[in-house]
Amino acid sequence: MKPRLLVLSAVVLFASLTLAQGSRQKTRMATAQVEATGPIAIRGGKLLTITHGVIENGVVVMENGKITAVGPGNTSIPRGATVVEAAGMTVYPGLIDSETNLGLVEVEADQMSNDLVEPSDEIMPHMHVADAFHSETQRIPVVRVNGITNAIVAPGTDDSLPGQDIFIQLDGKDRDEMILVRDIAMPLNFSGEQRRRGGRGEGGGGGLGGRFPSTRMGLASQLRQAFLDAQDYEAKQSASPKKSDSASKGSGSGGENRQKRDLKLEALLPYLHGQRPVVIGAKDGYDLENAMRLAREFNLKVILNHVTHSQQILDEIASWKVPVIVGPIYDFPRPDERYDAVYSLPAELYKRGVKIAFASYKVEHNRNLPYAAGYAVAFGLPYEEALKAVTINPAEIWGVADKLGSLDVGKTANVVIATGDPLDVKSDVKQVFIEGRRIPMENRQTRLRDQYGGVPPAPGGAH
Repeated sequence: MKPRLLVLSAVVLFASLTLAQGSRQKTRMATAQVEATGPIAIRGGKLLTITHGVIENGVVVMENGKITAVGPGNTSIPRGATVVEAAGMTVYPGLIDSETNLGLVEVEADQMSNDLVEPSDEIMPHMHVADAFHSETQRIPVVRVNGITNAIVAPGTDDSLPGQDIFIQLDGKDRDEMILVRDIAMPLNFSGEQRRRGGRGEGGGGGLGGRFPSTRMGLASQLRQAFLDAQDYEAKQSASPKKSDSASKGSGSGGENRQKRDLKLEALLPYLHGQRPVVIGAKDGYDLENAMRLAREFNLKVILNHVTHSQQILDEIASWKVPVIVGPIYDFPRPDERYDAVYSLPAELYKRGVKIAFASYKVEHNRNLPYAAGYAVAFGLPYEEALKAVTINPAEIWGVADKLGSLDVGKTANVVIATGDPLDVKSDVKQVFIEGRRIPMENRQTRLRDQYGGVPPAPGGAH
């Protein structure tokens, strides 16, 4: 019996030591990603600084995750720095996508990998994208190899108040490190998608079997009631006895009068106080006007989204003095619109003094973010403004311009090296740095390409 116990004890001890060693190994691997790195200097490239022009044959120095120097070719490079030669290349700040659903859906047809929206109700402001964000998604490496380093991740648009967005960085040792700002904004969707007209397979056509709301007035009424309920909830919470007051009066008094917490209404309060912006999503002018009336009624801080078919009220949009996220720019014009109405919309907004930013929206389009900006240039948007609309403009809109959006000393070292113009589909991104870390330029798509031999030779061509 004793020999058997000795053998069992030895096995348990060996397993414990192995697990402990494995744990230490994992810890070392995890922290290696965020350890302070030595200085890195990118030398000889064309610098698109965004905020202070173009520097030919320039130098960018990065250390400890920050940009420490930006200047011409004679800029001092620290002794012992790793030098990256970028002659003939273009160097620019990491691009920012102002709305995507990265990390919320892997395969759209597979509901087990789909966390886009909570379908049980239309008013769900207490849903947090941070709770569903899947940082290990295979889609993030696909996106960042094209120079996109940061993004707003938003829930789906089926609900009128579907939850609260997050602002992410597309690299980090875990999801907590990748989420830079939790609950940064709340979408308020006001369009035909939210007027159910029978909704999600329940009847159809807006008949008696339909679910509320199925009209614009129903949608406006539902949203107004939600904000009124939140105001009433806050007033009652303020008037109810505090926990300390009720405790001082004894266990049998006071506590019964305290109002039960309501997470749904509580989530609306920062937006009612203007502490965070609501992102009003609407494509048509009349929907935008209705949503803005509601926003002004409750003094909401507003960012507009889409405005795709609102050309008839562009002057009114400009008078609201709010930023606009434009897109998707590849949308078809309507029968009563010019063929280029959607394509020229960014240029028309810019002419009216509106600050714009671009978004890719769906995961299958995320990597094409810079090309949407390039497409707008072809239809009248100045090139410099298009570049700003994927860098410094979104950084300013989302309140992170002190850290991101340009090549400036002190900002986060999110830097991209490409063979040419970042808005040109023919340019090839050669290297991405996030917080000064060299990001592997591979993903599932490149591995499949390499595994299966790349592009096959043309029929009849040389072998």
